[in-house]
Amino acid sequence: GNIRKGGHIVIKGRPCKVVEVSTSKTGKHGHAKCHFVAIDIFTAKKLEDIVPSSHNCDVPHVNRVDYQLIDISEDGFVSLLTDSGGTKDDLKLPTDDNLAALMKSGFEEGKDVVVSVMSSMGEEQICAVKEVGGGK
Repeated sequence: GNIRKGGHIVIKGRPCKVVEVSTSKTGKHGHAKCHFVAIDIFTAKKLEDIVPSSHNCDVPHVNRVDYQLIDISEDGFVSLLTDSGGTKDDLKLPTDDNLAALMKSGFEEGKDVVVSVMSSMGEEQICAVKEVGGGK
């Protein structure tokens, strides 16, 4: 009963953002049920689940970190600068073509490009891109 619209929930082992919650009344034999409609935060697929309101649900721990883009390799991997001054080289360009195009154009123009990386349940993905400052 504590999960609200806009919150996060685990459905079928996937971290999701809740877009709709509806509650049914208790039946003759039992519990009120909560019907969740949620969008997978990595694949954007719509998932639904119905859970008795007295039961516990898993809530994913979703983290967002901003990194500066250093390089984009030919095979589609990106090199990012971490806060500690190291590099993070294990992420690919986002599957969202708009985000990937924004990253490439900003990088080619010599702008400082900052990407937001969302991580949850052992998965990471670039979810947002910001250009900071002008080019050369």
